[in-house]
Amino acid sequence: MAKKKANNHLLLHTALISFTLLSMYPVFWVLALAFSGQQSVGIIDLPMDPTLMERARAIVPIPEHFSVANFVGVWTEQSFGTWLWNSAVVSLMTTVLGVFLACTAAYAFSRFRFPGRNAGMLTFLVSQMFPGTLMLIPLFIIIVKWLGLGNTYFGLVIVYATTAIPFCVWMLKGYFDTIPVDIEESARIDGASPQTIFFRIILPLATPAIAITALFSFMTAWNEFILASIFMEAESNYTAPVGLRFFVGGFSSQWGYFAAGSVIVSLPVVLLFLYLQKYLISGLTAGSVK
Repeated sequence: MAKKKANNHLLLHTALISFTLLSMYPVFWVLALAFSGQQSVGIIDLPMDPTLMERARAIVPIPEHFSVANFVGVWTEQSFGTWLWNSAVVSLMTTVLGVFLACTAAYAFSRFRFPGRNAGMLTFLVSQMFPGTLMLIPLFIIIVKWLGLGNTYFGLVIVYATTAIPFCVWMLKGYFDTIPVDIEESARIDGASPQTIFFRIILPLATPAIAITALFSFMTAWNEFILASIFMEAESNYTAPVGLRFFVGGFSSQWGYFAAGSVIVSLPVVLLFLYLQKYLISGLTAGSVK
Protein backbone atom coordinates (compact mmCIF):
# COMPACT_ATOMS: atom_id res chain seq x y z
CA MET A 1 0.00 0.00 0.00
CA ALA A 2 2.79 2.37 0.94
CA LYS A 3 4.68 1.50 -2.25
CA LYS A 4 1.61 2.17 -4.37
CA LYS A 5 1.10 5.51 -2.65
CA ALA A 6 4.75 6.42 -3.26
CA ASN A 7 4.39 5.53 -6.95
CA ASN A 8 1.30 7.70 -7.23
CA HIS A 9 3.17 10.62 -5.67
CA LEU A 10 6.07 10.05 -8.08
CA LEU A 11 3.77 10.10 -11.11
CA LEU A 12 1.98 13.18 -9.82
CA HIS A 13 5.20 15.11 -9.22
CA THR A 14 6.59 14.02 -12.58
CA ALA A 15 3.48 15.29 -14.33
CA LEU A 16 3.56 18.59 -12.40
CA ILE A 17 7.25 19.15 -13.15
CA SER A 18 6.69 18.35 -16.83
CA PHE A 19 3.81 20.81 -17.17
CA THR A 20 5.81 23.45 -15.27
CA LEU A 21 8.78 23.10 -17.61
CA LEU A 22 6.46 23.16 -20.61
CA SER A 23 4.81 26.39 -19.46
CA MET A 24 8.17 27.98 -18.61
CA TYR A 25 9.82 27.01 -21.90
CA PRO A 26 8.82 30.26 -23.71
CA VAL A 27 10.06 32.27 -20.72
CA PHE A 28 13.44 30.50 -20.91
CA TRP A 29 13.68 31.45 -24.59
CA VAL A 30 12.96 35.10 -23.81
CA LEU A 31 15.66 35.10 -21.12
CA ALA A 32 18.13 33.36 -23.43
CA LEU A 33 17.48 35.86 -26.22
CA ALA A 34 17.74 38.79 -23.81
CA PHE A 35 21.15 37.65 -22.52
CA SER A 36 22.49 36.55 -25.91
CA GLY A 37 23.46 40.03 -27.06
CA GLN A 38 21.96 39.27 -30.48
CA GLN A 39 18.91 40.57 -32.30
CA SER A 40 18.12 37.42 -34.23
CA VAL A 41 15.66 34.88 -32.88
CA GLY A 42 18.09 32.08 -33.79
CA ILE A 43 20.57 32.63 -30.98
CA ILE A 44 22.55 29.51 -31.95
CA ASP A 45 24.19 29.42 -35.38
CA LEU A 46 23.70 26.03 -37.00
CA PRO A 47 25.96 24.70 -39.77
CA MET A 48 24.63 23.95 -43.23
CA ASP A 49 24.16 20.27 -42.44
CA PRO A 50 23.52 20.07 -38.67
CA THR A 51 23.81 16.81 -36.82
CA LEU A 52 21.19 15.44 -34.44
CA MET A 53 23.14 16.71 -31.43
CA GLU A 54 23.42 20.18 -32.94
CA ARG A 55 19.68 20.28 -33.63
CA ALA A 56 18.94 19.18 -30.06
CA ARG A 57 21.27 21.88 -28.72
CA ALA A 58 19.44 24.50 -30.76
CA ILE A 59 16.18 23.50 -29.05
CA VAL A 60 17.62 24.14 -25.58
CA PRO A 61 17.29 27.87 -24.77
CA ILE A 62 20.91 28.52 -23.82
CA PRO A 63 22.81 31.25 -25.71
CA GLU A 64 26.34 30.60 -26.95
CA HIS A 65 27.64 33.78 -25.31
CA PHE A 66 26.10 35.62 -22.37
CA SER A 67 25.95 39.40 -22.66
CA VAL A 68 24.02 42.32 -21.16
CA ALA A 69 24.34 44.39 -24.32
CA ASN A 70 20.61 44.13 -25.03
CA PHE A 71 19.75 45.51 -21.59
CA VAL A 72 22.16 48.39 -22.05
CA GLY A 73 20.98 49.11 -25.57
CA VAL A 74 17.28 49.04 -24.75
CA TRP A 75 17.71 52.16 -22.60
CA THR A 76 19.38 54.08 -25.41
CA GLU A 77 16.84 53.12 -28.06
CA GLN A 78 13.63 55.16 -28.24
CA SER A 79 12.42 56.37 -24.80
CA PHE A 80 12.17 53.18 -22.79
CA GLY A 81 12.75 54.85 -19.42
CA THR A 82 9.95 57.34 -20.11
CA TRP A 83 7.61 54.51 -21.08
CA LEU A 84 8.34 52.69 -17.83
CA TRP A 85 7.64 55.86 -15.87
CA ASN A 86 4.34 56.32 -17.69
CA SER A 87 3.33 52.74 -16.89
CA ALA A 88 4.23 53.22 -13.23
CA VAL A 89 2.22 56.45 -12.92
CA VAL A 90 -0.84 55.05 -14.69
CA SER A 91 -0.73 51.74 -12.78
CA LEU A 92 -0.35 53.37 -9.36
CA MET A 93 -3.12 55.90 -10.03
CA THR A 94 -5.38 53.12 -11.31
CA THR A 95 -4.68 50.98 -8.25
CA VAL A 96 -5.36 53.78 -5.76
CA LEU A 97 -8.52 55.03 -7.47
CA GLY A 98 -9.92 51.60 -8.32
CA VAL A 99 -9.29 50.01 -4.92
CA PHE A 100 -10.66 53.02 -3.02
CA LEU A 101 -13.89 53.08 -5.02
CA ALA A 102 -14.15 49.29 -4.85
CA CYS A 103 -13.72 49.31 -1.05
CA THR A 104 -16.54 51.80 -0.52
CA ALA A 105 -18.84 50.04 -2.99
CA ALA A 106 -18.08 46.55 -1.63
CA TYR A 107 -18.71 47.71 1.95
CA ALA A 108 -22.07 49.16 0.94
CA PHE A 109 -23.08 45.95 -0.84
CA SER A 110 -21.96 43.88 2.13
CA ARG A 111 -23.50 45.82 5.01
CA PHE A 112 -26.50 47.71 3.65
CA ARG A 113 -29.78 46.50 2.20
CA PHE A 114 -31.15 48.82 -0.48
CA PRO A 115 -33.25 48.54 -3.65
CA GLY A 116 -31.21 47.27 -6.59
CA ARG A 117 -28.53 45.65 -4.43
CA ASN A 118 -28.75 42.21 -6.05
CA ALA A 119 -29.20 43.72 -9.50
CA GLY A 120 -26.09 45.82 -9.01
CA MET A 121 -23.94 42.84 -8.03
CA LEU A 122 -25.32 40.86 -10.97
CA THR A 123 -24.51 43.75 -13.31
CA PHE A 124 -20.93 43.78 -12.07
CA LEU A 125 -20.71 40.06 -12.72
CA VAL A 126 -22.22 40.27 -16.21
CA SER A 127 -19.87 43.10 -17.18
CA GLN A 128 -16.93 40.73 -16.73
CA MET A 129 -18.28 38.37 -19.38
CA PHE A 130 -17.63 40.76 -22.27
CA PRO A 131 -14.14 41.16 -23.79
CA GLY A 132 -12.37 44.47 -23.42
CA THR A 133 -12.21 45.02 -27.18
CA LEU A 134 -16.01 45.14 -27.25
CA MET A 135 -15.89 48.40 -25.28
CA LEU A 136 -13.24 50.12 -27.40
CA ILE A 137 -15.61 52.26 -29.47
CA PRO A 138 -17.88 53.48 -26.60
CA LEU A 139 -14.87 54.12 -24.37
CA PHE A 140 -13.16 56.07 -27.13
CA ILE A 141 -16.26 58.20 -27.69
CA ILE A 142 -16.70 58.90 -23.97
CA ILE A 143 -13.06 59.56 -23.08
CA VAL A 144 -11.83 61.30 -26.23
CA LYS A 145 -14.90 62.94 -27.77
CA TRP A 146 -17.01 63.82 -24.73
CA LEU A 147 -14.47 64.31 -21.93
CA GLY A 148 -11.52 65.40 -24.05
CA LEU A 149 -9.09 63.21 -22.10
CA GLY A 150 -7.45 61.49 -25.04
CA ASN A 151 -3.67 61.11 -24.88
CA THR A 152 -3.64 61.86 -21.12
CA TYR A 153 -2.90 59.87 -17.99
CA PHE A 154 -6.29 60.63 -16.50
CA GLY A 155 -8.20 59.24 -19.48
CA LEU A 156 -6.31 55.96 -19.30
CA VAL A 157 -6.66 55.78 -15.51
CA ILE A 158 -10.43 56.26 -15.74
CA VAL A 159 -10.68 53.46 -18.31
CA TYR A 160 -8.52 51.04 -16.31
CA ALA A 161 -10.22 51.81 -12.99
CA THR A 162 -13.66 51.39 -14.54
CA THR A 163 -12.80 47.98 -15.94
CA ALA A 164 -11.12 46.83 -12.70
CA ILE A 165 -13.84 47.93 -10.26
CA PRO A 166 -16.34 45.06 -10.90
CA PHE A 167 -13.75 42.38 -10.10
CA CYS A 168 -12.46 44.30 -7.08
CA VAL A 169 -15.99 44.79 -5.71
CA TRP A 170 -16.76 41.08 -5.90
CA MET A 171 -13.46 40.18 -4.23
CA LEU A 172 -13.82 42.70 -1.41
CA LYS A 173 -17.54 42.13 -0.87
CA GLY A 174 -16.91 38.45 -0.17
CA TYR A 175 -14.22 39.34 2.34
CA PHE A 176 -16.30 42.03 4.09
CA ASP A 177 -19.04 39.43 4.57
CA THR A 178 -16.65 37.37 6.71
CA ILE A 179 -15.97 40.26 9.12
CA PRO A 180 -18.43 40.00 12.06
CA VAL A 181 -20.93 42.82 12.33
CA ASP A 182 -20.53 42.64 16.13
CA ILE A 183 -17.20 44.44 15.82
CA GLU A 184 -18.87 47.42 14.18
CA GLU A 185 -21.72 47.42 16.71
CA SER A 186 -19.25 47.45 19.59
CA ALA A 187 -17.39 50.38 18.06
CA ARG A 188 -20.67 52.19 17.45
CA ILE A 189 -21.62 51.77 21.11
CA ASP A 190 -18.26 53.28 22.08
CA GLY A 191 -19.14 56.35 20.02
CA ALA A 192 -17.20 55.68 16.83
CA SER A 193 -18.52 57.38 13.71
CA PRO A 194 -19.21 55.44 10.47
CA GLN A 195 -16.07 56.94 8.94
CA THR A 196 -13.96 55.82 11.89
CA ILE A 197 -15.41 52.31 11.76
CA PHE A 198 -14.72 52.00 8.04
CA PHE A 199 -11.22 53.48 7.89
CA ARG A 200 -9.81 52.38 11.26
CA ILE A 201 -11.52 49.02 11.82
CA ILE A 202 -12.87 47.48 8.62
CA LEU A 203 -10.06 48.38 6.23
CA PRO A 204 -7.23 47.16 8.52
CA LEU A 205 -9.08 43.87 9.02
CA ALA A 206 -9.50 43.53 5.25
CA THR A 207 -5.82 44.11 4.48
CA PRO A 208 -5.28 40.68 2.78
CA ALA A 209 -8.19 41.17 0.37
CA ILE A 210 -7.21 44.78 -0.34
CA ALA A 211 -3.62 43.75 -1.04
CA ILE A 212 -4.70 41.09 -3.53
CA THR A 213 -7.20 43.30 -5.34
CA ALA A 214 -4.56 46.03 -5.52
CA LEU A 215 -2.12 43.50 -6.98
CA PHE A 216 -4.54 42.42 -9.69
CA SER A 217 -5.46 46.04 -10.47
CA PHE A 218 -1.81 46.98 -10.77
CA MET A 219 -1.03 43.98 -12.98
CA THR A 220 -3.98 44.72 -15.27
CA ALA A 221 -2.95 48.34 -15.79
CA TRP A 222 0.76 47.52 -16.08
CA ASN A 223 0.38 44.81 -18.73
CA GLU A 224 -2.53 46.23 -20.77
CA PHE A 225 -1.71 47.01 -24.40
CA ILE A 226 -4.81 47.46 -26.59
CA LEU A 227 -6.50 50.34 -24.74
CA ALA A 228 -3.20 52.14 -24.15
CA SER A 229 -2.32 51.93 -27.86
CA ILE A 230 -5.71 53.43 -28.76
CA PHE A 231 -5.84 56.30 -26.26
CA MET A 232 -2.17 57.30 -26.23
CA GLU A 233 -1.13 59.05 -29.46
CA ALA A 234 2.09 60.87 -28.51
CA GLU A 235 5.20 58.70 -28.25
CA SER A 236 6.21 60.44 -25.02
CA ASN A 237 2.97 59.25 -23.37
CA TYR A 238 3.25 55.59 -24.37
CA THR A 239 3.24 52.95 -21.67
CA ALA A 240 5.89 50.22 -21.64
CA PRO A 241 3.81 47.51 -23.41
CA VAL A 242 2.95 49.96 -26.20
CA GLY A 243 6.54 51.15 -26.50
CA LEU A 244 7.89 47.62 -26.82
CA ARG A 245 6.23 47.21 -30.21
CA PHE A 246 8.68 49.74 -31.69
CA PHE A 247 11.46 47.19 -31.34
CA VAL A 248 9.68 44.79 -33.68
CA GLY A 249 8.32 46.40 -36.83
CA GLY A 250 7.84 45.77 -40.50
CA PHE A 251 11.28 47.09 -41.52
CA SER A 252 13.47 46.06 -38.56
CA SER A 253 13.12 43.43 -35.88
CA GLN A 254 15.24 44.00 -32.79
CA TRP A 255 14.20 40.85 -30.98
CA GLY A 256 17.05 41.10 -28.49
CA TYR A 257 15.92 44.55 -27.35
CA PHE A 258 12.33 43.35 -27.30
CA ALA A 259 13.24 40.39 -25.06
CA ALA A 260 15.37 42.53 -22.75
CA GLY A 261 12.60 45.13 -22.49
CA SER A 262 10.07 42.39 -21.73
CA VAL A 263 12.24 41.12 -18.89
CA ILE A 264 12.62 44.62 -17.44
CA VAL A 265 8.87 45.26 -17.69
CA SER A 266 8.13 41.96 -15.93
CA LEU A 267 10.41 42.61 -12.95
CA PRO A 268 8.19 45.10 -11.03
CA VAL A 269 5.20 42.76 -11.24
CA VAL A 270 7.28 39.77 -10.12
CA LEU A 271 8.75 41.68 -7.17
CA LEU A 272 5.32 43.00 -6.17
CA PHE A 273 3.86 39.52 -6.40
CA LEU A 274 6.64 38.08 -4.21
CA TYR A 275 6.09 40.82 -1.64
CA LEU A 276 2.31 40.30 -1.49
CA GLN A 277 2.27 36.52 -1.77
CA LYS A 278 1.75 36.18 1.99
CA TYR A 279 -1.70 37.70 1.47
CA LEU A 280 -2.51 35.64 -1.63
CA ILE A 281 -4.09 32.56 -0.06
CA SER A 282 -5.95 34.37 2.71
CA GLY A 283 -7.12 37.12 0.39
CA LEU A 284 -8.49 34.76 -2.24
CA THR A 285 -10.10 32.13 0.00
CA ALA A 286 -11.41 34.06 3.00
CA GLY A 287 -14.26 35.51 0.98
CA SER A 288 -15.65 32.04 0.27
CA VAL A 289 -15.41 30.58 3.79
CA LYS A 290 -17.30 31.82 6.83
